Amino acid sequence: MAKLEEGATAPAFTLPDQDGKPVKLSDFKGQRVIVYFYPADDTPGCTKEACQFNDNLKTFEKAGVVVLGISPDKAEKHVKFRTKYKLKFPLLTDADKKVMEKYGAWGEKTMYGKKTVGTIRSTFLVGPNGKIQRAWYHVRADGHAAKVLEEIAGD
Repeated sequence: MAKLEEGATAPAFTLPDQDGKPVKLSDFKGQRVIVYFYPADDTPGCTKEACQFNDNLKTFEKAGVVVLGISPDKAEKHVKFRTKYKLKFPLLTDADKKVMEKYGAWGEKTMYGKKTVGTIRSTFLVGPNGKIQRAWYHVRADGHAAKVLEEIAGD
């Protein structure tokens, strides 16, 4: 699994959002973007992470940062998840996991002591120039949004 380093060009992508509308990373050129990958909608860790990004969304927006969540889940599941937790940012579907692979967010990981293949919970801060400003791999869901905010505030 290739990990993205700071300064690398963020891999381009076009993925459907919860409403089936295509969202491109290039749509946000000139802005900073948080692209975070998570395993599945409405699971305990993913719910905590999504809700914490959502709770801090206004602060991210004030800092000029867009938040995008990406998982392999289908649009219908994203709609239910967003509605249930009143999430205000887009959730994108990477059904074939090609974007996750490009970001190093899909591959072998250890869960409960066993090796498995799946989504590696990862977050990327993409700068206005399309370069990776910061990459976090194997993140702990709880408290992660606050850590990302701290990093952004320090810029």
